[in-house]
Amino acid sequence: MVDAIPWLLVGLGNPGTRYAGHRHNVGFMVVERWLDRHGTAGANEWREKFHGRTTTVQGAFGRVVVLEPLTYMNRSGQCVAAAASFFHVPPARIVVVHDEVDFDRGRIAVKQGGGHGGHNGLRDLIAALGSPDFVRVRVGVGRPTRGEVADWVLSDFTAEELAIDVPDLIARAEAAVTTVLTDGLDAAMNAFNQKTAPKG
Repeated sequence: MVDAIPWLLVGLGNPGTRYAGHRHNVGFMVVERWLDRHGTAGANEWREKFHGRTTTVQGAFGRVVVLEPLTYMNRSGQCVAAAASFFHVPPARIVVVHDEVDFDRGRIAVKQGGGHGGHNGLRDLIAALGSPDFVRVRVGVGRPTRGEVADWVLSDFTAEELAIDVPDLIARAEAAVTTVLTDGLDAAMNAFNQKTAPKG
């Protein structure tokens, strides 16, 4: 019975305080906000397993295994594939939250399947799972006007970004995750797949 199979909610990022504020770590930020909103104090503490840290939340959306790989971005697949195998979670019930440089900062979109678009975390996930058919919540961080993309994503959001729109970006991405889990993929796509970020 499909309801007995948990969701696997994955935030992509790099472990440690050195990386915590980086654009590349927006997946961790969103998943941690989701856990703050939907977890139960004391009942879902993080524990290390599957080369990552994980906890489980039970709610109206069913059971959700929350996972943050501790293998660094480029090796995320090792962690996610191990957890998916342990819990018998098919790709369609894996929700991966990740940064998207091809979107302007503030744009959110939800989709299932597709390629990796040059994102090394997604590339490794697809290889490890043997399938691209997991759900993605894509969180726009924009591209740099100059310099390398790698340097851009491995740098902190600026104080101005944090003051103006990053909190709203994280909140809307968390809402997109919740919509996937409670109302389904189509509802989330209809609600969040706008072409541009909303004007504040």
